[in-house]
Amino acid sequence: MKLKIALIQMLSEKGAIGANLKVTARFINEADKRGIDILALPEGSITGYNNPLRYPQATITTDGPEVTSFLHLTKGRKPTVLAGIIEKNPAGKPFITQIVAHDGKMTGLYRKQMIIDDDLDWFSPAQGTNVFQYNNLKYGITICSDMVGEDIFKEYARQGAEIVFELAAPGLLGEQSTRNWKSGYEWFEGGCQKYFGQYAQKYGIWIAVATAAGRTVDEDFPGGGYVFAPDGQRVFATKDWQPGEVYLEIDFDNRCVTEI
Repeated sequence: MKLKIALIQMLSEKGAIGANLKVTARFINEADKRGIDILALPEGSITGYNNPLRYPQATITTDGPEVTSFLHLTKGRKPTVLAGIIEKNPAGKPFITQIVAHDGKMTGLYRKQMIIDDDLDWFSPAQGTNVFQYNNLKYGITICSDMVGEDIFKEYARQGAEIVFELAAPGLLGEQSTRNWKSGYEWFEGGCQKYFGQYAQKYGIWIAVATAAGRTVDEDFPGGGYVFAPDGQRVFATKDWQPGEVYLEIDFDNRCVTEI
């Protein structure tokens, strides 16, 4: 079995939903031309990853006009698209959510479970780990700090997932004016190596990573796209932290990855 995927290092400005959707449309069009099966956008790709107290207009609902506009972009297109929002929660603090969309419809969603550190002041943790399906392939979704939640990956493997898409937007600490992009990229890269190599080998799953990249109005993101094979080896990595996209074919039978 083979799967064509796109991993996007996306610069998503905070609260700039219209602009982010225009960029998203370009990625969807290109992925469609290339025959991509699953297009993976990072955490907060539509709304930007932001403090919901500072950007309340960017906390949206899954049935609102912003998501409707996003779903319209997928109408008649081949790829299943995984896109991120800050989702309004009627019962409390917002959720961090990844929408699964195909051919104009929302076919599922996943809400981040591991809310840690400063994010505890802004967001609600969710519960529930259920696999998604693309044709005969079962797959999972995790979001950023879910990487420290080994039980999430264990549960996906138990449910038969062959690959988990880790979609992230880890902010870099320190002053933007003196940013060392190389060290920021290496920081998140090291975290991916530490956790995902272990989980991939332990649970016999593939893990693909797409990370927010570049400078927003008040925060920087390190970028990084990776694929880990079920033996724990990292078989693909982007060359740096710059916004961009990569198109890959995963051969599950021969456990190899090829750029396409």
